[in-house]
Amino acid sequence: MGVSSTLRLIPHLLMIGLAASVNITVGSKGNTTSSLQYGIMFEEINHSGDGGLYAELIRNRAFQNKSLEAYTPVNEASLSVTQSSNPLSSALPYNLHVARPENRSGIIGFANNGWWGISVKPQRYTGSFFVRGDYSGDFTVSLQSTLSSQTFASVHVRSRSTAHVWTKHQFSFTTRQAASNTNNSFSITFDAEAVAGGSLDFNLISLFPPTYKNRANGLRKDLVEAIADLKPSFLRFPGGGNIDGILPNTQYKWQETLGPIPYRPGRDAVWGYYETDGLGLAEFLQLCEDLEIAPVLAVWSGLNYVSGPLTAEELEPVVQDTLNELEFLTGSVETTWGAHRASLGFPKPWKVQYVEVGNEDHLTGGLESYQSYRLRMFYDAIKERFPDITIIASASELSMNLTHADMGGDFHIYDTPDGFVKQSGRFDHIQHQTLIGEFACTFSNNPDGLPSRDKYVTYPFWIGSVAEAVFLLGAERNSDRVIGAAYAPMLAHLEESQWVPTLLTFTADPEQTTRSTSYHVTRLLASNTMTHTLSAGSDTDFGPLHYVTGYDKRSHSYLFKAAVYNSSDDVPVSIKFPDMPSGVRAELSLLTADAPESSNAVGGPEIVTTSVSSVEAGPGGYFNFKLPDLSVAVLRVSMCGSN
Repeated sequence: MGVSSTLRLIPHLLMIGLAASVNITVGSKGNTTSSLQYGIMFEEINHSGDGGLYAELIRNRAFQNKSLEAYTPVNEASLSVTQSSNPLSSALPYNLHVARPENRSGIIGFANNGWWGISVKPQRYTGSFFVRGDYSGDFTVSLQSTLSSQTFASVHVRSRSTAHVWTKHQFSFTTRQAASNTNNSFSITFDAEAVAGGSLDFNLISLFPPTYKNRANGLRKDLVEAIADLKPSFLRFPGGGNIDGILPNTQYKWQETLGPIPYRPGRDAVWGYYETDGLGLAEFLQLCEDLEIAPVLAVWSGLNYVSGPLTAEELEPVVQDTLNELEFLTGSVETTWGAHRASLGFPKPWKVQYVEVGNEDHLTGGLESYQSYRLRMFYDAIKERFPDITIIASASELSMNLTHADMGGDFHIYDTPDGFVKQSGRFDHIQHQTLIGEFACTFSNNPDGLPSRDKYVTYPFWIGSVAEAVFLLGAERNSDRVIGAAYAPMLAHLEESQWVPTLLTFTADPEQTTRSTSYHVTRLLASNTMTHTLSAGSDTDFGPLHYVTGYDKRSHSYLFKAAVYNSSDDVPVSIKFPDMPSGVRAELSLLTADAPESSNAVGGPEIVTTSVSSVEAGPGGYFNFKLPDLSVAVLRVSMCGSN
């Protein structure tokens, strides 16, 4: 149940508010259970997967973009990308051709500089590469500085390569010291004089550091650990716009992201670079399993950004493809696709409760077809085969007249701080369940309105993060209808980003992974979820103090979650929970920052101050404390052993 109707009508005050004392009386627990879930949204954008979450260190490892990107010759070797009549696989038809230069003998080869550098730490690295050609010597595999002659690790791999067959070579080595920077490269060299014909072909050149939970083909530890620290409840994937593609037949194809890496072709993705799909459907579900979070599976709805929506007849095989995907994920080993999942090493079905049909289907002329037949076709087919799955509509505009979804839409918001505060009451009167699939404060306050996307801020900034908290608290007051919220995008590589700001910004160096101001705010709210949202009475309106009150049955705790936006001074708060005796102690967690426009930037200082203090209930069971302007706070009262 949401907050009482008297509070839902409170206006939003965006001007500097007077710091009057706020006296709050919280209602009893009742029997209604509601809980806003804080989640994460992933799509391949900003090199968040390739070069980011996916731990592969070699860039352009299978030449899927038909270029020599990230490669340089060693000792004047001749490098070219060729298409072979006898490729490694039909999925990977291009390879690196390394030829001995004219009038030169001795050691030649190639180097790869990774994703804008390679981090070298004291740890074990594992890798592999495929070779075709008649070579009777050793390969030397190395990690070295590109700025000096220093080699951090090197290993000799005996060649088993033959003229007409692709042969896989595997290796491992351990570095004993850390490099001072990421200006490092990975190289493979060989003795040109021991090569019959003067050239060799290479493909699928791979190098992995230790991965999260030591998973094969795994994920980058620092990024997953930061995500885990966020305390998410769900993961929405694989997009975002990335499920749709730009041109016809470039949509996300889940079958092509499965199985051994040589059989994953990748694709030209939405955000301007080639996507390897090394991070595939099974890896996403494994991540959900590792983090113990629920998957929210996005499926292609038949909308193409260039050619528009498919006809109903064209859509039929797409709907069937979604049913196959759900059978792959959730079916028993007796089903066709469930057996295929088991053959890939995953005999136990995954649990999928939520399916979102499409992404922002109200855009690019898609709304009419989405309302008239596309959503209905998916809904009817999925419900017939998988009646327990909750179907989410991707277009928030359908919120009041939707009949073919269990949830009325996926609301996305990118706005200014004031814009977020204005939207904090958006969910007070909706009659349907919804998801906030994407939110981010992307601009400073601007009296001239929202600028274009190329004017987005680089990093989340403190006043924007506080405004996001105000918006989220408004959603949480209505958590019987708003089931979840996820900041988007989640990740960005500092060297090449298409959409900012993001929760986490990173480089090739894990030590530079930066948790934004919005990360800290979201983490605090997500770490203090409620099972019951409680109504509350107050003698003042919302603003400058915005809040939600509730109870968490799991920890037997009362909760007060608050944000102060544009106050003239500290805000005195006096709050009483039901049947609260004096002398009970509560924990007050407070986030503040010195400057409204300040950000956590890569290489910069941490600008968010986190403090935890103890507050004791005084006479009548009231907790009294002050919250400063532009702060986010959680008061937790543990009732273990009480009542």
